[in-house]
Amino acid sequence: MASREILVVEDEKDIQELVRYNLAKEGYTVRCMTTGEEVLHAIRDSVPDLVILDLMLPGISGLDVCRSIKSDPTTCQIPVVMLTAKGEEADIVSGLELGADDYVTKPFSPRVLLARIRVVLRRAEAVTPPSDEDPIEFRGLLIHPGRHQVLWQGEPVTVSPTEFRVLRFLASQPGWVFTRYQIADAIHGGDAIVTDRSIDVHIANLRKKLGEAGQYVETVHGVGYRFRS
Repeated sequence: MASREILVVEDEKDIQELVRYNLAKEGYTVRCMTTGEEVLHAIRDSVPDLVILDLMLPGISGLDVCRSIKSDPTTCQIPVVMLTAKGEEADIVSGLELGADDYVTKPFSPRVLLARIRVVLRRAEAVTPPSDEDPIEFRGLLIHPGRHQVLWQGEPVTVSPTEFRVLRFLASQPGWVFTRYQIADAIHGGDAIVTDRSIDVHIANLRKKLGEAGQYVETVHGVGYRFRS
């Protein structure tokens, strides 16, 4: 199998080299960049398997790079792991809200970073195969498992792969209440690395993207979430 390609976007040369060395030692093909402009240009020509992204970059910030990647239908499937010294909860939530697949804070252990990358890549590879399962329809909302598509009143809604799995899981069992960890286990499996608020962030993103249909995903305070029955 061809080596997976990872883009490392980091303007501190010593950290960039540390990450590059450890990734290359594990057999990954690595391309290193120092600015957001570089990575946005690079992914237009060649789509990588994963992007490791610093937030504090010269020029375009890492958050803006992540927003651009995840909002473009041609690149939104690319996993993004943020690697940054900004470790406050607000910073982590901002990254996850923009669609980042994981968030690693500096200083970091190269072994932990590699473990996180392996988990994110496994998630990305677990693409739902073509399915004969009937679409899920509810009051103008259509979720099509085989096409991996969401429509609201006939118009497509762009959601990330994780957001799609969350919505499909809840909508397939309307009325049932699930905890955050039950949802995480269902969509990622037992090897998931889940932060305290990651499911909340995915739910919030879904509600924003779905507009009026966002009300179908209900919060059950003190327990978790359910899809309206």
